[in-house]
Amino acid sequence: MTNTRKGRQSVNMLLVVLIGFCILAIIEIIYGQAQMKVERERLALEEQNSQTVEELKEEWRKLQEGSSVVISQSEPETAGSEGEPEDASVKTATQSGDNPDQAAAASGSSEEKDEEKDEEKDKNERRYDMQIVVLGDSIMDGDRSESGAADIIGEQLNAKIYNMSMGGTTAALMPNEQYNFATWDSRCLMGVVNAIVGNINPDIFEGYAAGEVLKTCDFEKTDYFIIEYGVNDFLTGQIPNSRYLEGGDTLAIDSTHTYTGALEDAVQRLKNKFPNAGILIIGPHYCQVFSGGTFIGDGYSLDYGYGPLITFARGGGYIADLYKEEGVLYFNAFEESGIDAETADEYLEDGVHMTPLGARVYAEKAAAIIRNDFAPEE
Repeated sequence: MTNTRKGRQSVNMLLVVLIGFCILAIIEIIYGQAQMKVERERLALEEQNSQTVEELKEEWRKLQEGSSVVISQSEPETAGSEGEPEDASVKTATQSGDNPDQAAAASGSSEEKDEEKDEEKDKNERRYDMQIVVLGDSIMDGDRSESGAADIIGEQLNAKIYNMSMGGTTAALMPNEQYNFATWDSRCLMGVVNAIVGNINPDIFEGYAAGEVLKTCDFEKTDYFIIEYGVNDFLTGQIPNSRYLEGGDTLAIDSTHTYTGALEDAVQRLKNKFPNAGILIIGPHYCQVFSGGTFIGDGYSLDYGYGPLITFARGGGYIADLYKEEGVLYFNAFEESGIDAETADEYLEDGVHMTPLGARVYAEKAAAIIRNDFAPEE
């Protein structure tokens, strides 16, 4: 009985040992397979890395040899404009061994600059139908953007505009200013005209847009001069509309110290120098005058001693009519621009200067006068 129990125990122990060996064998097989898988993946990754390294070496070799851009095989190269030179900024950056990202950034910056240059070039090389030189006060100078009267006139007529206007100026000389070329220091209308025709030193216009125009404009190519003055002449209270008074008396002053006298002097000098150029005189438009928010009067009622503003407007029409046969036109902005007592709130921002909408209606009517004269058959 005892021997039988010992035999069973031996058999059980042997089974345990065999099962243990089987488990160990299975674990070893699984571990071996895992190792083989890891090794295969390692070899594959090593091969991939080796290929990538070779590709990078090839790209770097091309960069060192001066290739401007490495094109991905998945994105076909697109041809530029025929005969267009390679972007110098990209080529320089890659040849010097810079990082390709830096080269791309330099290329982008260069392209932006090139676009700006192209826009300026297009503007300079644009084919215009005419050249217009604008002489005026703040009505033309106050807003030099595309919403300003001068630029709108240019837009309407496809005209190259040279704007020599200066805010605060008058057409006439002030009482203390003398008509002497040697000592001239007035930037009024006659000062601008005498600078254009070469009678005075243009240095007095340095720092003003007019000074730059004097340096860049070929006035011989001008199709039309626009003369727009009158509001400041009126508001000074020191410049008469004319030497000649209604009762037949004559003021004891030189005509160039009057509004209409200054206009006539400017017209004569411009026509003598540029006989083929047309001239459009724009009279002062309807205005309202305020003091501290209090309404003082308008262009019909307010009089500083030389008549209301409307008499200045009609004086401009008188001068234009005198030289009508010589190509002088007139825009009666006071009575024909659409700016009046009913529209003042909409068209005037301070009673004198125009809103963008006011400038639009004003400029379109001025442009229409020139258009009808330039191409009357259209």
